[in-house]
Amino acid sequence: MQLGTFSISLSVKDLNSSEAFYEKLGFTKFGGDKSQNWLILKNGDTVIGLFQDMFPDNILTFNPGWNSNAETLEDYTDIRDLQKELKAKGVEFSTEADPDSEGPASFTIVDPDGNPILVDQHIG
Repeated sequence: MQLGTFSISLSVKDLNSSEAFYEKLGFTKFGGDKSQNWLILKNGDTVIGLFQDMFPDNILTFNPGWNSNAETLEDYTDIRDLQKELKAKGVEFSTEADPDSEGPASFTIVDPDGNPILVDQHIG
């Protein structure tokens, strides 16, 4: 199962303070929009998203079809196929991708400890 590149999406109280902190750890801005209260930071292949006032909890995030540079992979498992496979394994979903759709889509599941996992495909 290819879930795609991994990042952690952090729910932060103050975007500027969090950005300054992670810059001290060697992260640099990779994407995002401060005016919309979100940034993507990168250190090597490690990617973190900083999101202020967008969701209540930190989220484990996977992006099918992308590498850690947000470049499209030639070979990847479409999100609808991932969803179908996980459903067949009995995984419960908080949100689902439309199985009849094409292109970008997402679904959310929650692990046994309550950690949300977002699988968010931006391509297709």
